[in-house]
Amino acid sequence: MRLRPDQLATHLRKALASLYLVHGEEVLLAQEAADAIRAAARERGHVERECLTVSAGFDWNALRQSLASPSLFASRRLLELRLGDAKPGETGSKALIECAARPAADVVLLVTAGKLDWQVQKGRWFTALESAGVAVAAQAVEARQLPAWIERRMRSRGLNPTADAVALLSERMEGNLLAAAQEIEKLLLLTDGQPLGAEAILLAVGDCARYNIYDWVEAALLGQPERTARILSGLRGEGVEPALVNWALHREIRTLAALAFARDRRQGLEAVFAAHKVWEKRKPTLLQASQRLDLAGCRRLLRDCARADRLIKGIEPGSPWEALLDNGLRLAGVALLPDWPGWSQDS
Repeated sequence: MRLRPDQLATHLRKALASLYLVHGEEVLLAQEAADAIRAAARERGHVERECLTVSAGFDWNALRQSLASPSLFASRRLLELRLGDAKPGETGSKALIECAARPAADVVLLVTAGKLDWQVQKGRWFTALESAGVAVAAQAVEARQLPAWIERRMRSRGLNPTADAVALLSERMEGNLLAAAQEIEKLLLLTDGQPLGAEAILLAVGDCARYNIYDWVEAALLGQPERTARILSGLRGEGVEPALVNWALHREIRTLAALAFARDRRQGLEAVFAAHKVWEKRKPTLLQASQRLDLAGCRRLLRDCARADRLIKGIEPGSPWEALLDNGLRLAGVALLPDWPGWSQDS
C-alpha cells in the first residue's frame, strides 16, 4: 500500500502495519514520517528499538538474525533498517523479499531510504515491501503546492497567517522545507495569536530558498518572469556554473522548437514527446509554453542560447548571466529590446 506523508497520521490512528518503507528526497517529510511510525509503535508496546545501517560490506544475515531473535527486554520490538542512498544489491534484495514474505511476530520493521528512481520502484524488493506493508513516499513539494503546505503547517501550529504572509514565506522558503519548518517554529515564538502579516515575515524571516537549474527553466516555461529572475539570481549566488544553466534552457527550447515544427505541419505531438523523452507530468507545462512561442521565436531563442554559450566560453565580450536572464525572460513571455547586433525581430 502506498501513502502520502499527509495520509500517514490517519492510517496510524487506525492500525499499525508490521512493515513500513519510508523513502524520498524531501528530508523533512521523511524524518517526520519515520518519527510518526516510531511514536505509534511505542504507543502499541514496541518499546525496544534496534537500528541497522546499510553500508559497504553490510552483512544481510544480520537483518535475518535480528528478525528471528527474541526480544531481550520487551515482547514487542521496532527494528529499523537504514538504507540511505545505498543499493541493496542481489543479496540485499533477496533478504528484503524474504522479510516481506515472512514478517516476524511482534516486530515492526521500518526501512528508510533516500530518493528511489522509477526503475528501483519497479524492482522486486521494492514491490515486495510495498505489497506486504506500507510505503510512504516523501516527494519534494513543488512550487505551486508550497503555499498550501506552508499555510496548513502554520495553522496546525496555531498561527493565523494572512494570504500575503503565506505567499511571502513560500517565496523565501522555496525548495527548503526544513528551513520553512524552522521559521514557522520561530514565528510561533514571536506572535501572540494575532493575525500574522507580510510585515512580520519581512522582519523575522530571511531568504532561505534553494533552487536548481530545472526550477529556473520550469518558471520560464510557466510564464513567471519575476520568479525566473529570482531563481537565476539564487543560482548565481550559489555558484552554479552558467554552462549548466544554459544547457538546461537549450534542451527545453529544442523540445519546444520540435513541437512548433510538428504543429506547423499538423503532425501529432505525442511523437515529439516520445522522441525527447518528456514525462507525462511535464507535457502540460511544455504545451503551455508552446502556445506563446512559435517556431520563429524558438529559432531566435536557440540563437540566443548559442550566443550565451560564446559568452560563457569568452569568445564574445559580455556577461553570460545577463544573457541568461534575457533568454529566460523571453521564454517567460517578456518582450525585451534587442541587445546584440545579430538579433532582429525578423531573423
